[in-house]
Amino acid sequence: MNKQALVEWAHGKLGGTKVQAEELVDGVFDSIVGTLKKGDEVSIAGFGIFSVKARAARMARNPKTGEQVKVAATKVPKFRAAKALKDAVK
Repeated sequence: MNKQALVEWAHGKLGGTKVQAEELVDGVFDSIVGTLKKGDEVSIAGFGIFSVKARAARMARNPKTGEQVKVAATKVPKFRAAKALKDAVK
């Protein structure tokens, strides 16, 4: 399933126009991204938790040349699936 399939599903469930359904799907994604940018987490009961994890700076090695390269610290998104989602997929 991709974004367009989600838009089609929302349009079928809610009615209205496809443009409104796309705005709804975009709004949900934008809301999740905005919350993560602030450093907060998004918890959806029965689905999972989106959060931000800090990744420390480290030294890595270029596999081609063997040269040491410094990798800067960064923040990465993280998702933990809820038990209900894990059970549903089994």
